Amino acid sequence: MKPKLRELEAHPIYHQGQQLVLLRDPLQLSDAQIAVPRPLVPLLGLMDGTRDEETLEAALQVRAGVRLVPGLLSKLLLDLDSALLLDNERFLAAKREALRAYREAPFRPLTVDGLGSGQTPEAVSAWLQSFVDALSPDEAPAESGSVQGQIVGLISPHIDYHRGGTIYAQVWSAAAQAVRQAELVVVLGTDHRGSAGTLTLTRQSYATPWGVLPTDRETVEALVDALGEGTALDAELHHGSEHSIELATVWLHFVRGEPVPIVPILCGHFGKFVDGGADLSSYEPFAKIVEVLSEVMASRRTLVVAAADLAHMGPAFGDPHGLDYIGRGRLRNADERLLAAVCAGEEDAFFGQLKAEGDRRNVCGLPPIYLTLRLLDRAVGEPAGYAICPADPQGTSVVSIAGVILRNEA
Repeated sequence: MKPKLRELEAHPIYHQGQQLVLLRDPLQLSDAQIAVPRPLVPLLGLMDGTRDEETLEAALQVRAGVRLVPGLLSKLLLDLDSALLLDNERFLAAKREALRAYREAPFRPLTVDGLGSGQTPEAVSAWLQSFVDALSPDEAPAESGSVQGQIVGLISPHIDYHRGGTIYAQVWSAAAQAVRQAELVVVLGTDHRGSAGTLTLTRQSYATPWGVLPTDRETVEALVDALGEGTALDAELHHGSEHSIELATVWLHFVRGEPVPIVPILCGHFGKFVDGGADLSSYEPFAKIVEVLSEVMASRRTLVVAAADLAHMGPAFGDPHGLDYIGRGRLRNADERLLAAVCAGEEDAFFGQLKAEGDRRNVCGLPPIYLTLRLLDRAVGEPAGYAICPADPQGTSVVSIAGVILRNEA
């Protein structure tokens, strides 16, 4: 057997004084987690499907100077296989079954991120309303705003409500009237596990604590036809575990008070565009999706939502150093420049800033924000909240988030 590790989640942890890397399945096909001692981490990079066990052991010894005790590698491979972390037929069979179950379910259920852990609808409503009620006059922007024109879109965080509740409350309160008047809502969310440049659709509807927001099947089918079923639905299972769209649709349903058709679209990362190997402006899938959605939006009152966070910085995200007071100030200044491009409705300037810096701040909301601005051609925005949130117990890692209201200029 020549084991090949599939794409998975890896998190550094400390346990009983030992440095480990915790591996788990991003698709949640298995709830098993495998802890790998730090000296064995180079072994994971060698599992690319080209080496058998004997060759893996020899390569690890040559490259990292680590000699494995007899039987250790065999046990690790058995554990990885049992956890469905190897790219093999066992994993593929489990993936096919999970996709079948997802598609045959009556709707996409809530996850814990979206408060699907047994809380009553009344309790969720009261909790979200508490964020709205706690807004100060300065934090509650008027729906008329400083920019005139009809609200056609918004940028909402997808961080958990505990940390981002105030920003959610600010942006969704400011857009409340447009939310209630919308005939269709397009939700573009970050696909944290998506491949470069992917756009992933689903025919499933999204559950919320108050019922189900129906996916607009006619629009989805038009998009699938334009992109090709293999391209548009290959990673559909990501919708089942990805939280970005869910965290926006819960607020959408809460503010609206009744269902509205949605078009949920997950957006993969922009690595190949940031690195310069591909041209974003001429990328055909984006042009196709804008063409189809523009035609739909011309006949229906549509709200476009980018479910997007901003920067992810500090040791929790792979940076060698944490952020101090000065680092946070620099982050805020950089985010302000980025948001100025967003509020000007200039998607090329927005992307250009991140490309110029190599996206070193890990702005995971880059794809949905860019596509929202491109779809809402010439829309302009106004800020509706900003925060820098802690991302580790030490307070040295952070996630920045913002709310933005987008309008067609009057």
